[in-house]
This record gives sequence, C-alpha cells and structure tokens, in this order.
Amino acid sequence: MADGPKKKKKKCPTGSPAWMNTYGDMVTLLLTFFVMLYTTSTPDDSKMNLILAAFSGLGMYTGGQTLQEGKLAELGNMIMSLPSTNRGRALDEARRKAISQFEPEIKSQKVRVQQDERGLIITLASDAFFKPASAEVQIEESRETLQKLSALLRSMPGRKFRIEGHTDSTPTDPTGPWPTNWELSTDRATNVLHYLVDFGVTENQFQVAGFADTVPLASESTEEGKAYNRRVDIIILSDGHL
Repeated sequence: MADGPKKKKKKCPTGSPAWMNTYGDMVTLLLTFFVMLYTTSTPDDSKMNLILAAFSGLGMYTGGQTLQEGKLAELGNMIMSLPSTNRGRALDEARRKAISQFEPEIKSQKVRVQQDERGLIITLASDAFFKPASAEVQIEESRETLQKLSALLRSMPGRKFRIEGHTDSTPTDPTGPWPTNWELSTDRATNVLHYLVDFGVTENQFQVAGFADTVPLASESTEEGKAYNRRVDIIILSDGHL
C-alpha cells in the first residue's frame, strides 16, 4: 500500500522566547537601581580597596595593575569628593538656584555662572558694579544683585567662599588711590565682601584675593576682551579647594 501523505514537521521558533525580553528589561532596571544606590552613597575606603584589589590582574589581562592616582586626585577630586556626595549635590543645587535667581543679570551679561574644579563661580562684570578705574561699588545699581547673592551664600552656612578681583592690563594712575592693578583688584574684592557681610553673610566664611591682570579670560587686543577680563569672581569652593 502506498504511504499516506506525510505530515510536515513544525519548525522550531527562532530567537529567544518572548519571556526573555521581559526578563532582560527587569535585570537592566535592577542594575540601574543598584548603580543609583551606589552613586548616591559615600563609598567606604576599605570597600574601595577591596574592589580595586579584585582587578589586580586576571591571567593575561593585567590592566588592573596600572591603577594609580592621577591629576584629578592632586586637585582634590578623589572618590570621597565626587559630586554624588551630599556637598557635591549641594553645589549642583546652588548652581540651579543661581541660574534661576540671576536670570535677568545673566541675560544682560552683568553676571555669569559657571563651574570648574574649584567650585561654583559667580562672576560680576566690573563695569556693571564699579565706577571706571575705581574700587567703589555702585551700590544703588547693584544692591538687588548683591542682596540676591548674599541670600544664596547664606543658604550654605557650612561652605567656604573666595572672592577674587581681576582687572585688565590698562595701567592705573600711579599717583591715585590705586597705584597698580594689584591694589585695584584687591580693593574691589574686599568692597564686595563688605557689602555681602552687611547683607548677612558670615565674614569668616570668606577668603579674598586680588590677581590684577594675571588671570585673563579673553585677549586684551580688543575692548570687548578687556571688559570681559574686568571682573570679580565669587567662588563657592568645592571640598578639594577649601
């Protein structure tokens, strides 16, 4: 007898089963969750040493043996001073507050807000806050801005601040009250300090320095560049620069 029609074999489905997609998503979310828990905590030194010891070399892969402190550690940016610590988060919050509070001044280029390894820098354009070639603060024009600045600084009672005065390279009148740009830059920083203290900030939280024209931000070949260099920086110091 002739054989009947052969049944076609069912093909096995290719690829991963559907449940694997859900499982993979769940594992990824769990990993993200634990990473977030770690980055918002303060790592223990002994635990960090154990982690680093685990990478001391795996057979032919000896990359872990090259771990060493670099330039960031020399600047104070170590594992214990990462932005994920409480103080780092406080600086981030201060930056958001500063950008919000000084929005009109930022738009008019009277104030700049930026951040580097030293901390949060709030820059006052000298031409908007001081009389030309003078350390005298134009308080009627700048009172509101200085009051907002003092309120921001008062919200960080445990912080240290540094006020830095900067000038352009134009010489001062040697027979005047500021014989050189060193005196002019220092007096501008000091006068800003006096007003901030008058508005309620604790005086012993501050450091004051004058840099004359030694730390320019722009070329001195144009008037715009010189105006950019004439400034007073109020720095909310990071932990590595106290």
